[in-house]
Amino acid sequence: MPSRLFMLLLLLLAPRLAVAEQARIAVAANFIAPAQAIAARFERSHPHRLELIAGSSARFYAQVRGGAPFDAFLSADRDKPARLVEEGFAVADSLGVYALGRLVLWTAQTGVAIGSGALAANTNHSIALANPRLAPYGLAASEVIGNLGLADRLAGRLVMGENVSQAYQFVATGNAALGFVALSQVGGNTGIARGSGWLVPAELHSPIRQYAVLLDGGNTAARDFLEFLRGPEARRIIASFGYDLDG
Repeated sequence: MPSRLFMLLLLLLAPRLAVAEQARIAVAANFIAPAQAIAARFERSHPHRLELIAGSSARFYAQVRGGAPFDAFLSADRDKPARLVEEGFAVADSLGVYALGRLVLWTAQTGVAIGSGALAANTNHSIALANPRLAPYGLAASEVIGNLGLADRLAGRLVMGENVSQAYQFVATGNAALGFVALSQVGGNTGIARGSGWLVPAELHSPIRQYAVLLDGGNTAARDFLEFLRGPEARRIIASFGYDLDG
């Protein structure tokens, strides 16, 4: 009897074991921490394994077009994954919002009061942001500066990184006094936990809607992960890192 029970258990588990796959997921730099938390939770309930690679959305777009072996793409915007769909590199019906980013003007110093006035008063120190041509958080930061009427005054003070992670590093290492970063990098839904910052009002910039897409040739592991990403368990994790939920 025990041997029959053992064989029955093997038969029940065999289909699950047979479909276990590994997926390579390209993740926008701002989202790597929540992605890691979500992936860990995903792997507890699925047979698949995930490899997460962080970087700029613009670079990932170019790499996918060049044949890089990614299975899914978590972008910081809609433009790049949508273009991959149009160009035949991604699956159209998989394109969708997974998070709405929040922008923070941040300093590594604690106990500092920061608001829009900190930008206007900054005449001697560098301000870091991601390159607006490459990164949605950089574009949002540029819009904030423009909408506050400070573009000319700050033109010589801006230090640009390839992505929002580099902008964060500029400030964290003291190479810039202030920087525009993602809330997920310095805090979460309870507020700013490291340094000091100003949560930029959403009306000062375009929404930072972040889209995910299954890439052409993406496997079952990637499909299952994108489904999990949009489910209630992942959404709770996303919100805990300070993202709004959209769509």
